[in-house]
Order: sequence, then C-alpha cells, then structure tokens
Amino acid sequence: MKLSELAKGSSVMLGVIVAGYVSTSYVDQRFAVSTTASAPAPTNSPGPSACVDADGSWKNWLWPNVPTLSPKCR
Repeated sequence: MKLSELAKGSSVMLGVIVAGYVSTSYVDQRFAVSTTASAPAPTNSPGPSACVDADGSWKNWLWPNVPTLSPKCR
C-alpha cells in the first residue's frame, strides 16, 4: 500500500464519520420529541401501540420510519 492510498482511504473514512455525525445531529434536532416546562412529565406506562388504519395510514406512530408487519387498528 502506498502512502497516497493510505491518505485517500483515511480521508474517505474521516468524511464518512463526519457525515454520519452531522446527519445524526440533524435527525435528533428535527425529529426528537421536545418537552417544555409546562408539559406533563412522561410516564413509564407504554402509550397506545402503532397500528395500520383501514385506509393504510399509520396511527400512534411518532417517528418518520414505519415498522413492518404492524397490526391493523381495531
């Protein structure tokens, strides 16, 4: 392995790490659930489960990704 190949590989690896960090920070800021001082404290009890409505839309799902094989709503 030549020194120039090592430099190229290292720069690509560094670029991937930086891009991953930046995208994670963006997703955390954009999609994180914000809490305010006036909002009630979250409880430890689980919320309603995610389900698929009759028209194919998702109910009770806060995140941008969608779980596969979710049950139909009753």
